[in-house]
Amino acid sequence: MVSFEMNDRKKIGLGLTGFGIFFSFLGIIFFFDKGLLAMGNILFFSGVTLTIGLKSTMQFFMKRQNFKGTISFGVGFFLVVIGWPILGMILESYGFIVLFSGFWPTLAVFLQKIPVLGWFIQQPYVRSFFDRYRGRRVPV
Repeated sequence: MVSFEMNDRKKIGLGLTGFGIFFSFLGIIFFFDKGLLAMGNILFFSGVTLTIGLKSTMQFFMKRQNFKGTISFGVGFFLVVIGWPILGMILESYGFIVLFSGFWPTLAVFLQKIPVLGWFIQQPYVRSFFDRYRGRRVPV
């Protein structure tokens, strides 16, 4: 059974995940700086592990349908660490999209609840993009 309470471990995990995304973004902005990208990857992965737990993380990454994304993300991480940040980030991005593609509908519904961003998503052209991507209407 999944627990939705926010204990200190989950708060730290969410913080580390956020810092991981931030450092990865900085690494891309600063022309694929391998140090920032590697630090962002480490923080992101450790944050996800702390947030959902070690057992759930291993189960998620080792699912049969996630193997392609897991291997792509892992090889991309390795390439960033050894000094090939552009190729590594391309592989990681592909792996990230494959791994977390099941969360996009949930993310779309969450983004609609943010005040300004929700209004933007409700606009006809943006909504038609979401409809095409998901293949069905975004719930209002």
